[in-house]
Amino acid sequence: MIKLGLIGHPVAHSLSPRMHQVALDACGLEGEYRLYPVPPLPEGQEELDKLIEAVRIGEINGVNVTIPHKRTVMPLLHELTSTAKSIGAVNTIFLRNLRLVGDNTDAPGFLADLFLRLSDYIKGKMDTPAALILGAGGSARAVAYALSQVGWHVSVAARREEQARELLSSVLQDLHTNPIALHLSADSLRRRIDSSPKIILIVNTTPLGMHPNIQANPWPDSVPIPAGAFIYDLVYNPRETAFLKAAQAAGLPACSGIGMLVEQAALSFERWTGLPAPRLEMARSVDPDRLF
Repeated sequence: MIKLGLIGHPVAHSLSPRMHQVALDACGLEGEYRLYPVPPLPEGQEELDKLIEAVRIGEINGVNVTIPHKRTVMPLLHELTSTAKSIGAVNTIFLRNLRLVGDNTDAPGFLADLFLRLSDYIKGKMDTPAALILGAGGSARAVAYALSQVGWHVSVAARREEQARELLSSVLQDLHTNPIALHLSADSLRRRIDSSPKIILIVNTTPLGMHPNIQANPWPDSVPIPAGAFIYDLVYNPRETAFLKAAQAAGLPACSGIGMLVEQAALSFERWTGLPAPRLEMARSVDPDRLF
């Protein structure tokens, strides 16, 4: 029996069990996908150690990792894939040759969904499209890395500006696109927009707006969202966040992170099982109204 799961806090809202159970069933595999709520460190250190050890000895066949442990699990692993190492965050753990391997499927998962949604939108916009990322955690690192790999100019805004600077210096250190770090505040965002009117993508990687705090919005009310920007909110519960509603009210195209969620899950499933993931079935399990 295949045992999979998700480590994070909170995790009760997660759609991953539904997706992965559908994937297991579609592939004719007997198995389960469980939620493992682990508080932030240092409180959750003992529980985190036990779960990673369970993967090492084969009691658990693989796990996903989400907030707040995408970086805290790294010292517990034997090796990282090149993508996880470059990003500095792990969302997928599996055993290979008796060694614990940390990977990051968030970056390719984000790009796959972004290209699906933006392929027509960005045609003719500019040679070097510009993106503004809200937040500087593990998901922000994956998004910044993914966009930079395909030639986007990246700005990162965080409530702690030093965290945004650290992200850029570690994740984008080998690039020459002059990424910009700024404080996630009305004044800083306004100055950035005024100095760079060509921002065509804004990505929220913060948990603001996530259930149950659905009224929270990472974008200040006093700052107009740039005209012509596509809004991508990694939060998928609720499907329409306060940020997405504000974007739609301004007449801007916007989407939740449900597509990225499906794609990163499919890539994780393939790492664990070695089988092609049934993407259509996984997507329909969490988004039955979406047209494919």
